[in-house]
Amino acid sequence: MSQIIKCVGVLTSGGDAPGMNAAIRSVTRSAIYNGIAVKGIYRGYRGLITNEIEEFKTQNVSNIIQRGGTILKTARCEEFRTPEGRRQAYETLCREHIDALVVIGGDGSLTGARLLAQEHNYPIVGLPGTIDNDLFGTDITIGYDTALNTVMACVDKIRDTASSHERLFFIEVMGRDAGFLALNGAIASGAEAAIIPEISMEKDQLAEMIETGFRKSKNSSIVLVAESEVTGGAIGVAERVKKEYPQFEVRVSILGHLQRGVSPSAQDRILATRMGVAAIDALLDDQRNVMIGIQNEEIVHVPFAKAIKNDKPINRDLLNTLRIVSM
Repeated sequence: MSQIIKCVGVLTSGGDAPGMNAAIRSVTRSAIYNGIAVKGIYRGYRGLITNEIEEFKTQNVSNIIQRGGTILKTARCEEFRTPEGRRQAYETLCREHIDALVVIGGDGSLTGARLLAQEHNYPIVGLPGTIDNDLFGTDITIGYDTALNTVMACVDKIRDTASSHERLFFIEVMGRDAGFLALNGAIASGAEAAIIPEISMEKDQLAEMIETGFRKSKNSSIVLVAESEVTGGAIGVAERVKKEYPQFEVRVSILGHLQRGVSPSAQDRILATRMGVAAIDALLDDQRNVMIGIQNEEIVHVPFAKAIKNDKPINRDLLNTLRIVSM
């Protein structure tokens, strides 16, 4: 190793995701197991600038694996977006004698980690914590499975009223520019279609859906829409239906932050725990500027540049599966 790591810092950044606490617990206990001190950094990168840091012992992470959200809190930090702000964060790390950092978050969080690591030659390992499942190089991200189950449960409830009133429901799910929650949520909940940004650039999904005989054998239908400027979101799609297909009675439901809450699923707890241990192992192996991912059930190290810059492709076979079973 080029540097002996005696103390590791851990922070969560960006949108919260179920399983973040399981990851914090795993990082903390794995570090302590390896004789490394741990410091928890509150409110993400902002906490590095404002010095909101606490030494963590194993009891600090007791009884948190089942909790949603993040005990370390999370916050946006405009100051950290500047070189001066990152310099201040680095000086805090040095002053606190933190030799390496584990960052848990999505693409924005890992972008910040990459800049801090490059500008100050500082060892950082990232964990993919986002319900969007949009980070390249990992089959699944921490929080995605729980959010998907939440979407499924919500759609199951909405279907009861959709059937009673013979309506066309457009349900908006999170994902920003990624359609993983919408597509897999549609399959899992038995929805009739999914409108996702990955396909909207190629064709008019709404027109195709209706012109191919949509609802010909059903008195109610549910369509999941990924929130995105590309898709227009559920409200945008519904407004278009009212204008172009006035024969349909349309309703909109936006699930919003419901998708972020709740206790993490078994899969997310296991995934977060495996990744937390792998993060400490990577630092002990002198790895830096990498995100811990999982591919075919095996832990992998993905360079930050790859994880952030490359678009994660949607599985086109799943689109065909949805078309077949939604007849």
